Amino acid sequence: MSVLRIGNASGFYGDRFDAMREMLTGGPLDVLTGDYLAELTMLILGRDRLRNPDAGYARTFLRQLEECLGLAHERGVRIVANAGGLNPAGLADAVRALAARLGLPVRVAHVEGDDLGDRYPGSLAAHAYLGGFGIAECLRAGADVVVTGRVTDAALVTGPAAAHFGWAPTDHDRLAGAVVAGHVLECGTQATGGNYAFFHEHRASHDLRHPGFPLAELHADGTCVITKHDGTGGLVDTGTVTAQLLYETAGARYAGPDVTARLDTVTLTQDGPDRVRIDGVRGEAPPPTLKVGLNRLGGFRNEVTFVLTGLDIEAKAALVREQMEPALGKVTDVRWDLVRTDRPDAPTEETASALLRLVVRDPDQQAVGRALSGAAVELALAGYPGFHVTAPPGKGAPYGVFEAAYVPQDTVDHVAVLHDGRRVPVAPAQDTAVIDAVPEPPLPEPLPPGPRKSAPLGLVAGARSGDKGGNANVGVWARTDESWRWLVHELTADRFRELIPEARDLPVTGHVLPNLRALNFVVEHILGEGVAAQARFDPQAKALGEWLRARHLDIPEILL
Repeated sequence: MSVLRIGNASGFYGDRFDAMREMLTGGPLDVLTGDYLAELTMLILGRDRLRNPDAGYARTFLRQLEECLGLAHERGVRIVANAGGLNPAGLADAVRALAARLGLPVRVAHVEGDDLGDRYPGSLAAHAYLGGFGIAECLRAGADVVVTGRVTDAALVTGPAAAHFGWAPTDHDRLAGAVVAGHVLECGTQATGGNYAFFHEHRASHDLRHPGFPLAELHADGTCVITKHDGTGGLVDTGTVTAQLLYETAGARYAGPDVTARLDTVTLTQDGPDRVRIDGVRGEAPPPTLKVGLNRLGGFRNEVTFVLTGLDIEAKAALVREQMEPALGKVTDVRWDLVRTDRPDAPTEETASALLRLVVRDPDQQAVGRALSGAAVELALAGYPGFHVTAPPGKGAPYGVFEAAYVPQDTVDHVAVLHDGRRVPVAPAQDTAVIDAVPEPPLPEPLPPGPRKSAPLGLVAGARSGDKGGNANVGVWARTDESWRWLVHELTADRFRELIPEARDLPVTGHVLPNLRALNFVVEHILGEGVAAQARFDPQAKALGEWLRARHLDIPEILL
């Protein structure tokens, strides 16, 4: 087979339940993947397993197989998913039991070795990000279903591709092409019009209410075409693919356990309706270490939002803070945020109101629990005029902290557990290289001087943002060569800090990707200790890019 068709049916734990059936019935497919894991998901699964040692995997995946395993078997589609989470062996056993109950001769294998909890005893979950060659071993041995624990998202594609085309670990360019394909597929409908900056331009011509999930037509040389099943909603164009390529990445070198893909070599070409060709990708030896995701319980958290209406908003906020101060004296971490959603002479009470948000964290649940809620509720008749809250505060809930560590590749026992029970060790990468920054590429000539107009950045540029631990990334891309000539000179790291005040005192690094006409900014520590700690209003920075697009700059009128 010259083309391997790899589809995706899940971008996160909780994604569209019917996507597996839609992908299996919507058109030709050879492999169907599902990404169920994220930093926050590992924490959730860890807490599940504390309550039940047999838990720890994505139960949604098993329910999807209940109605779709027969379809996949009938159509010869292999299924590869990281739904095993903290318990891939347990999920594999559950899939075998399901297949037996359904009377299906399905061969089930799994990958393990990512669990490094013994090395990090203070963590709720500690898992190395494995590559795709364990998956490849399982498929080469004839598995119909492969479930894994923590692997890189792209491994769900590099594994099947390596197995199908016979790639070796040293086939860096081919593997890098598969990594890029995997990165585009991993978040499902984000590649087919979901969360897309320019969605409004396509609402009339494409059904964005129910976008189809993406698939990659992968070739033996590592090139691919990103597309979707005919007749499904959404769209695939160079814009939607660019947006996803920039999502949760950083510099030009995109490092993983199988290969380091050079994102600055990626070339995108529209190859027909809903078809984008990806080629030119170059790969380099992977780093000598594996990333380890560490999740631990950080303490307890509580919050309350006071509604301040009408006049004297600042004075009302000051009164609340003074009245609450005695109850907060011993709390480790206290954060107040006044959100001025109010407007003068407002036609509705809601638009006349501002929100004062109090978030508290402490190792002691009592400190942030009833002591806080009692103090807040007691102000009901003793506080500012018009006192009310959006919801009564609770007793405090545990929050998580995510940290990244790194271990040598050769210290992790990556194992493919085949469908017949044999255990096959997967060798670590033999040729590795420390990741260095890529020299800055030459920049295009700036636009000639001309009249400018203050306008939102989003009129000429798209953006997509996301989280990596406590850091956020914001990818920004221009839609035309002329816009790129302006953007690359205008939107520097310093300018970014000016436009995003939260980042003014934080390290911000900008990376230039000329082939994509894109800039990628990494903002360190803006998310505190990660999404589970909920340090800011948008704890995963999903809308940070849209905020940036809404900021006004002096834009050349020729671009507007």
